[in-house]
Amino acid sequence: MNQPLTIEGWQVWDLGGRLGGQLRVLPGAVIGWDLTAALALANALGMSPVAAAELLPVIEAAMVAKLNEQMERHDG
Repeated sequence: MNQPLTIEGWQVWDLGGRLGGQLRVLPGAVIGWDLTAALALANALGMSPVAAAELLPVIEAAMVAKLNEQMERHDG
């Protein structure tokens, strides 16, 4: 459905999977990733900083919405 079409897209998608330990949370809610850490990791992995800066916020928004939805279902 929303499959990456470029190597940069695949790299950033993979990066998103590596960011589980970089979540910013409040009691009862996920608010996003630590994007400073995410961009530093992208740099360390040799990824395009432009691709990471463009694509990570989009992936982050979808991740936050889904995790918070799952948490609401679990609590309710």
